Amino acid sequence: MLRFLGISRAEASSSGSTSEIWLLGKCYSVSLEEPSGGADPGNCYAAFLDDFSSRIWFTYRKGFEAIGDSKLTSDGGWGCMIRSSQMIVAQGLIFHHLGRSWRKPSQKPYDREYIEILHLFGDSETCAFSIHNLIQAGRAYGLSAGSWLGPYAVCRTWETLNRLNREQGKESLPMALYVVSGDEDGERGGAPVVCVDVASRLCSDFSEAHSAWGPVLLLVPLVLGLEKINPRYIPLLKETFMFPQSLGILGGKPGASTCIVGVQDDKAFYLDPHEVQLAAEIKQDNLEADTSSYHCSTVRHLPLDQIDPSLAIGFYCRDKGDFDDFCSRASELGEKANGAPLFTVAQSLHPPKPIFHHDSFADSSVGDGDGGRADAFTVESSTDCAEAHTGDDEWQIL
Repeated sequence: MLRFLGISRAEASSSGSTSEIWLLGKCYSVSLEEPSGGADPGNCYAAFLDDFSSRIWFTYRKGFEAIGDSKLTSDGGWGCMIRSSQMIVAQGLIFHHLGRSWRKPSQKPYDREYIEILHLFGDSETCAFSIHNLIQAGRAYGLSAGSWLGPYAVCRTWETLNRLNREQGKESLPMALYVVSGDEDGERGGAPVVCVDVASRLCSDFSEAHSAWGPVLLLVPLVLGLEKINPRYIPLLKETFMFPQSLGILGGKPGASTCIVGVQDDKAFYLDPHEVQLAAEIKQDNLEADTSSYHCSTVRHLPLDQIDPSLAIGFYCRDKGDFDDFCSRASELGEKANGAPLFTVAQSLHPPKPIFHHDSFADSSVGDGDGGRADAFTVESSTDCAEAHTGDDEWQIL
C-alpha cells in the first residue's frame, strides 16, 4: 500500500513558471521562480505562499487513542482519503467563520474560531469530526479502521456523520451539507445535477424552517474516466478553482489521496496527508496552542493528467447570492463542456435524457456538442431531483 506519493515535490520557488496560479478562487499572477519587485502585494510570490501555508493541513497521525475495537493507534498507510476530506471540510469552516481572506496570524493568541475548528478534527471520539467518528459513521459504506475507501463513500460518510451529530445534539456543521450525486453507488459515471430546490430544502431543514436559505457546503463526487482521467475534463477541473466558492478537490493518484488546492498550467498544487506526525490535542480554549503541525509551507505538485479519475470537488456558498453566483458559473462552465459537463444545474427537475452518438468507446470526443446543455434547466411537473441521475450514463462516456 502506498504510504507516500512518489511524484515530484518542490518548494514553490523552484517550479519556474510565470503564468497565473489559481488557489481556491484567488488568482496570483506571479513568477514562482523569481518574484518581481514592486508587484501588487495581493499578487506577489509571498502572498501566494502565505495563502497556501494558511490552508489547514491534516496528515496521518500516530499515538492517538485506539479506533473502536481495532486497536489501531495510527492511520498511517490507509487514512489518506479521510484526512483529505477533513481538509476540504476544514477549509469550508475557515471560510465560513473567518472568511477567504483569513491568514494564519504570526502572533499569538490565535483567533478563537481557528482554534475551535482545529479542535473539531482532533483524533479522539470526543472531537466531532475525528477520524474515529468518521469511521463509525461510514460503516454502511464499507469504511473500517485500516481500510481505504473512495471519494463517493467518504462524501456520504460526512453526510451521515453530520446528520447523526445533529440528531444526537452533538457538534455539527454550521451549514447545510449537499452531496451532489444521485447514483446509488456513486461509481457509475454520468453528470450529477445540482438541484436548486434540493439545496433550498437542505438549507431550510438546517435552519429548522427559520430561514429559506443559508450557508451550504457542496461535495460533488465524480468519475471522469477509467484508469486515467479523460483529458477533456482537465480544463473544466482547472476552471473550478476560479470559482470564489472553491474548496478544492479530494483526489490524487490511485490509492494515494490528496487535497488539491490550486492549479497552474498543467500542474495541480496539493496538500499531502502522507506524512506521519505525532497525535496533537488542541484544546478549544487554548489560544496559545502550537498549531504548526496543521500547516504546510512546502508546495507539492503533480501533473493534472495524473489525477485519479475518481474524485470529489468541494464548494462553499455563504448565502443565496453566493449560491446563485456558483450556479451561474457552473452553467457557464457546462456550456464549454461539449456535451460532457462535470455537473449540471437544474431548478428542480430532471432533464429529458440526452442521447449521444459516438463512434468508439476510446473516442475522446463524446456526444453531440450541445446535447443536454439547454435541457439541463427544463422544468417539468415532477419535483424529484434525484431522478435526474437515473440512466445518466449517457451524459459522459468514461
